[in-house]
Amino acid sequence: MAECELRQRKKEDDGEVNLQENKEETKSTEQDQVHIENKPEPKEDFDSEDDKNIDISAKIPSGTNKMPQILETLLSGISERWRNWIIRGIFGWLMIGLFCLLCYGGPLALMIAVLVVQVKCFEEIINIGYSVYRIHGLPWFRSLSWYFLMASNYFFYGESLVDIFAVVVNRTEYLKMLITYHRFVSFSLYIAGLVWFVLSLVRKYYMKQFSLFAWTHVCLLIVVSQSYFIIRNIFEGLIWFIVPVSMIILNDIWAYVFGFFFGRTPLIQVSPKKTWEGFIGGGVATVICGIIISYFLCQYPYFVCPVEYSEKFGKMIIDCEPSPLYTLHEYVLPEFIARAMSVFGGSNKITIYPFVIHAFWMSLFSSIIGPFGGFFASGFKRAFKIKDFGDVIPGHGGIMDRFDCQYLMATFVNVYIYSFVSTPTLQKTVQQVINLRPEEQLQLFYVLKGSLENRGILNVQ
Repeated sequence: MAECELRQRKKEDDGEVNLQENKEETKSTEQDQVHIENKPEPKEDFDSEDDKNIDISAKIPSGTNKMPQILETLLSGISERWRNWIIRGIFGWLMIGLFCLLCYGGPLALMIAVLVVQVKCFEEIINIGYSVYRIHGLPWFRSLSWYFLMASNYFFYGESLVDIFAVVVNRTEYLKMLITYHRFVSFSLYIAGLVWFVLSLVRKYYMKQFSLFAWTHVCLLIVVSQSYFIIRNIFEGLIWFIVPVSMIILNDIWAYVFGFFFGRTPLIQVSPKKTWEGFIGGGVATVICGIIISYFLCQYPYFVCPVEYSEKFGKMIIDCEPSPLYTLHEYVLPEFIARAMSVFGGSNKITIYPFVIHAFWMSLFSSIIGPFGGFFASGFKRAFKIKDFGDVIPGHGGIMDRFDCQYLMATFVNVYIYSFVSTPTLQKTVQQVINLRPEEQLQLFYVLKGSLENRGILNVQ
């Protein structure tokens, strides 16, 4: 009996031991499983915007304080504030002189200048992305960027050539093919660039590469499309190019002058040197100067006539009878202005060129909205901790630093022309007629003939 109890107790003890061992094994297994779950997984090859501490400020040349050695020596005894004022003034006047020289050179010189400025601005923006590219070793970024620049220029400038040189181009067989299939060729060039980009993707840097791809397209949107608008404005008449560009230049100069001498109140955080005094003073001065310049230019056909290609002379010409937009008209002033004028013995009527009214609205845009192009550029530079886009112009920085507001103004002027001013042109109409089928052209001929006869313009015996 005692022996049976001992055996039973031994079994129970053995069972408790086994149970305890099983519990310990289960606990150990759970701990191992938790350890495995908490164990960091092997790091995959994925990129991060913060995977490297990128500082490109030292890689982008800054030109605000850069000056020629001879000026550095001559101005060594002057305070930095006034030294920068003098340098900005000297090179500002040099740029104004170059601008006047280009205007004297005519539309072709201006178009070449616009293209050169476009390429330089694109280079300065792309160089910032290229600094990232070199750090990460991303393939083909710079080559792809310049390829897309070429393809987009082919598309935009090809569209301009179709309108301006339509008659000449259609007489040359191989050029006619390029014009007929211009958009298809442009699309094919873009698709080739897209395929090239996809083939260049590196698994470790997908996010970075797509960011830079978007970067390139934003640059194209800002630079190429805006320069295209500038070219279109030139063909409407040099006045539509000279006046808006002059307004931005004058606004920049006057805002700097008023801000330098009277600036006390900060205007916007992203550009702390800008002040309300400079913004308001520059705006008022720009409106006054813009009206004066417009009134002066309206008196000369060279500035107001559209740029057209002459088959007779084989070149672009500026010769026309000025349209009513550039001839003096008498306007009755609004009653509240007439009352104010009567106090000083003035008349309730005013004689001005209608273009001056358009110039007033353009001057308001250049004074109020135009500076935001500069603020946008300032925010862009601050995001990458750089002072300027380049060092091409001593005291001013890069080309993009001088043309950041011009591109915004060019878009507004182009939209303004096509919304409130533009009328159908002969060249564009001829281009559309040439593209018609022969039977449609003949039908159009009879329609025009009948219309001219009914109005007594054409007498056919």
